[in-house]
Amino acid sequence: MPFLPITKKEMLDLGWDRPDFVLVTGDAYVDHPSFGTAIISRVLESKGYRVCILSQPRSDSDYLRFGTPELGFLVNGGNIDSMVAHYTAAKKPRSEDAYTAGGKAGARPDRATIVYSRNIRRLFGEVFIAIGGLEASLRRFAHYDYWDDKVRPSILIDSGADLLMYGMGEKHIVEIADRLRMGEGSKTLTDIRGTCYAVKTHDYTPGPVKECPSFDAVSDLSDKGKRNYAKSCRIQQQEHDAVRGSVVIQRHGDRIVIQNPPMPPLSMDEMDSVYALPFMRTYHPSYEALGGVPGIEEVKFSIIHNRGCYGACNFCSLAYHQGRQISCRSHESVIEEAKTITDMPDFKGYIHDVGGPTANFRSTSCDVQLKRGLCPDKKCLAPTVCPAVNVDHSDYLSLLRKLRKLPKVKKVFIRSGIRFDYLIADKDETFFKELVEHHVSGQLKVAPEHCSENVLKYMGKPPVTVYNRFKKRFYELTESIGKKQYLVPYLMSSHPGSTLNDAIELAKFLKKEGLHPEQVQDFYPTPGTVSTCMFYTGLDPYTMEEVYVPRTPREKAEQRALLQYYKPENHRIVHDALRRAGRHDLIGTGKNCLVTPLTPDKQAKQSVRKTSGRVSGNKRNPQNNRKPKKRR
Repeated sequence: MPFLPITKKEMLDLGWDRPDFVLVTGDAYVDHPSFGTAIISRVLESKGYRVCILSQPRSDSDYLRFGTPELGFLVNGGNIDSMVAHYTAAKKPRSEDAYTAGGKAGARPDRATIVYSRNIRRLFGEVFIAIGGLEASLRRFAHYDYWDDKVRPSILIDSGADLLMYGMGEKHIVEIADRLRMGEGSKTLTDIRGTCYAVKTHDYTPGPVKECPSFDAVSDLSDKGKRNYAKSCRIQQQEHDAVRGSVVIQRHGDRIVIQNPPMPPLSMDEMDSVYALPFMRTYHPSYEALGGVPGIEEVKFSIIHNRGCYGACNFCSLAYHQGRQISCRSHESVIEEAKTITDMPDFKGYIHDVGGPTANFRSTSCDVQLKRGLCPDKKCLAPTVCPAVNVDHSDYLSLLRKLRKLPKVKKVFIRSGIRFDYLIADKDETFFKELVEHHVSGQLKVAPEHCSENVLKYMGKPPVTVYNRFKKRFYELTESIGKKQYLVPYLMSSHPGSTLNDAIELAKFLKKEGLHPEQVQDFYPTPGTVSTCMFYTGLDPYTMEEVYVPRTPREKAEQRALLQYYKPENHRIVHDALRRAGRHDLIGTGKNCLVTPLTPDKQAKQSVRKTSGRVSGNKRNPQNNRKPKKRR
């Protein structure tokens, strides 16, 4: 099946005078099921709708390319939040963008969903506009914006769109499209699950709802404002459940944002139908001269077999977007996709991944979940695995065995996240053994994230003792089959709750384990997560207790450097951090020491830097030299 039209000529060649929908996206056009734009456009096509793709528009002529669509515009910022695509956790501009042709940053604007929607409204007047994708989904209520360092209103208000779709949008978009085609206007599309809309306060009809503190209340900079923000976060997280979730509202001045309960996740048959659509599985050929779209390389020979994650780590937005309930594809559906992959001309025999948000989930967390929803105040896996959780890898193992037997397949790897706490809770080690023997490409990436029990509590992760049990057994199984394979742990610095002493404990843990991480992830306060709420408010939204938050550039740099204490360029900052923490025992030449003492030469250089005022300054970006604002 050809790509959908991206030019007016391609549209006219299909015999269309205009499309039903123009789908505007912040990404380059990649027709692959790992890209939301591809899924939504192909779902609409399968229902008989005419869809044109408008990728990364910049000028008015771009927006006007297809004329006024019959039913409306659909807008997303891309596969990831446009601000995350543009800036690092240190707010430094990125030079690369994996979702843009040629891999160069700058093809999409900051806050792309807002920019695109406002331009459409300016050019097309009262045309119907619906926003969706990750950027819209996570910003559906008033939210702390790390880049502005303030609370911004719902993106529905900011963008001027008529409707916001949150979560995975296949069901939403079909209902919206069908009702628009039947002649309904945007003002009557107010009862669709998985959507948000806004009304004037005087037009609002009160009903049974959960009300978040208003935008004015949560954006106030006082301690009361922070507490209101934390309360709002808790309500939003608790009601994000397709079984028991309520209507949630939040007042924004003279308007009210109304969120309908989440759309139920796709059934297995529905999910199979989506992944059976005729995707081209690559980027549009017009990008070839620019070097293609780098983002395809990570997923080209990978298969998604599930959605949702009941692990629900506090720093991760997946549960707030996809939900905590697991949806899965059938074995037959996954195998058909694998066969398609094996017929690709550049397939070398290796399926890179069979996964999803969490690779080793193939069923709901427990039987009660389907009737009553997930527990609003408890996690399924942290701090320990709930006794009600169905720990069973047999279905996933059966699927992997079938894939291994396919002609042309040499290896089937698992590279997306494995929940090691769930794995180690399985009394049947068959999957663990076959994982080690068949599905590790030399290194297995896992995410203990930290070693401090206090930090892990705020992350919503299990204690490090669980990781240690998993690690011990992994290496025992690896040795038993005569292989050399390694665990690569993901680690995070500066998460809320992490003090300098916690960072030092993590450095000691790394030294003891003989680990030298080449890359370290500094906590990134992205919209829609519990951890971001903690970062902004200094409160745990579930207990309303105060949480320590490392905020200053100096402290964040110290915590990050401690994770790479062994690097020469980090010697001085680690040395000073240890002195500041009173950990002189870790400075020296002993086997447990992290760094050696500073030499007289280095001390002299440090003295010069302090005298010239360049120790904590930032010559390239003076705005980072501002003193941090005092917390009120």
